[in-house]
Amino acid sequence: MRCVSVCVRGEWFRVPCGSTSGSIQLLGSEALRRYHQAKKVKDADNKLEFSMLRCQGGELLHPEDKAEDVLEDNDFVQLVFEAENDPHGCSPLASAVQRSYQEPTECISLDGNSLTTADLVSLGQGLFKIKLTPESEERVKKGREVIDAYIRENKVVYGVNTGFGKFAQTLIPKEKLVQLQENVVRSHCAGVGAPVSVERTRMLLVLRINVLAKGYSGVSMETLDAMIKAFNASCLSWVPEKGTVGASGDLAPLAHLTLGLMGEGRMWSPQSGWADAKAVLEGHGLKPIVLKPKEGLALINGTQLISSLGAEAVERAVAVARQADVIAALTLEALKGTNKAFHSAIHAVRPHPGQIEVAGRLRSLLDSKIFPSQISESQRSFNRVQDAYTLRCIPQVHGVVNDTIAFVHRVISTELNSATDNPLVFAETGETISGGNFHGEYPAKALDYLAIGVHELGSISERRIERLVNPSLSELPAFLVNDGGLNSGFMIAHCTAAALVSESKALCHPSSVDSLSTSAATEDHVSMGGWAARKALRVVEHVEQVLAIELLAACQALEFLRPLKSTAPLEKVYELLRSVVSPWDRDRVMSPDIEAAHTLIRQQKVWGAVQPYMDEYKKKLQA
Repeated sequence: MRCVSVCVRGEWFRVPCGSTSGSIQLLGSEALRRYHQAKKVKDADNKLEFSMLRCQGGELLHPEDKAEDVLEDNDFVQLVFEAENDPHGCSPLASAVQRSYQEPTECISLDGNSLTTADLVSLGQGLFKIKLTPESEERVKKGREVIDAYIRENKVVYGVNTGFGKFAQTLIPKEKLVQLQENVVRSHCAGVGAPVSVERTRMLLVLRINVLAKGYSGVSMETLDAMIKAFNASCLSWVPEKGTVGASGDLAPLAHLTLGLMGEGRMWSPQSGWADAKAVLEGHGLKPIVLKPKEGLALINGTQLISSLGAEAVERAVAVARQADVIAALTLEALKGTNKAFHSAIHAVRPHPGQIEVAGRLRSLLDSKIFPSQISESQRSFNRVQDAYTLRCIPQVHGVVNDTIAFVHRVISTELNSATDNPLVFAETGETISGGNFHGEYPAKALDYLAIGVHELGSISERRIERLVNPSLSELPAFLVNDGGLNSGFMIAHCTAAALVSESKALCHPSSVDSLSTSAATEDHVSMGGWAARKALRVVEHVEQVLAIELLAACQALEFLRPLKSTAPLEKVYELLRSVVSPWDRDRVMSPDIEAAHTLIRQQKVWGAVQPYMDEYKKKLQA
């Protein structure tokens, strides 16, 4: 029989749709009856009028429609009293994420060894489902056999039949082993703050699945399969973003992740929005996980919050760094700078990989025989020798950022495919060994380094914005606008860039230099990697926004050099921006323009505009 989940004042009920003649009105009345029965109250609400909303999309359901005609099996519906402003339910849960969500058809196979940062971000965006490789399934089964054997033989294993942390010496009787695992999850759900976004929760869940797929954690295939089904249905737990010290792993966030899978707390899906976890799981035909010995500890012990956020930070850093080179080239052209400082001979004698790469990009974008620039040609008789450091030293400053990102990418990529549980189960020898792979120092240090490195792109960009808007440095109208005084132009946009750079300076203080002893001095050194990851993401976003302002300013500066044209690739960037932002001929609200430019950078469209030209440049050089 078809069933749907109905929310009444924050409580969820599974209600059969009944016969083929069952109406939406009857469905609501039955849900209300069950609500009264559960609350042990009289039918005081029976005379109140109510409406029924389908949670996905928020459509109002007509009371006389047949339920089977307008609702799917396992659908989610909210009952709302007309006289109340219901604060409990999905109200109406038609968020942009829900409306735009499309169930993926393609699948990525996880083996615990080959997940990339790019794959993880794509999985977070809901672009793929997942499955395990046969080899990883076999490893998981063998690992579980070791734990089951230890239990049968009454061997003492940390976290299987002992307490945790300070209580590691306390033995737990066999009849309480399941309760032990449930208790560790519930007690560790102590996070605070806003929930991690839907996309980042997907990343967190799939990364934990990938690590468990290595077979060193001792979980059962039954539990791992339940996690995979939850991911593929996009049933995602409520995970507060704060509460991890990054050793012993990301305990609080992963505990919240596990709690929802157990059918407790809150959970989100595209069909239900945020709702009772058990109702969400049942609404998708899934059962809550029943933890076996060792599994509670296995699911919460690891660096997956640090690493998943770190993967996103690295991927966005890669994207913003290469687009920073394009935007810097546009600024240099608008300021009539020289490209002499990017000659290959200069960089060959200081052969840092990033520096050489950035100089090469600049040569492919700026004036050359392949892509001539009318602006540069107009300045040739002036024979400018050199520019200010913010223009002349782009390869040296941007270059080290590229090298920093490459280093961090290697660390995070290794972490994504590492066993970070404790104790680890080695099926080959039948051993469980306690260690410290849960310690987040590696990703914490790397992400602190990433924030420091990427910040410099924003710092030097803000200085180039200053050169664009300052008439004594640019030979352009003050603040890039006509009728100065009546119009303020880019005056405050530059202030915004300065504010973002200053805020990032504080965020660049390394979180991993701090450590506070926890768990009664058992866990006496921690990484603070969760904060390292969160602030790295904030720094990357600030840099994207500063570069968006530079892009706007550089394109506005070109307006005052017309009818002269820049190179073909840089004109393509100009056209891209002008497709979403018009030239600044008088004062207007600037925020939408900044957001539009930021979106272009987030979507990597600036890079996409020039990449074909850069490829063409390389081919013609090699011909």
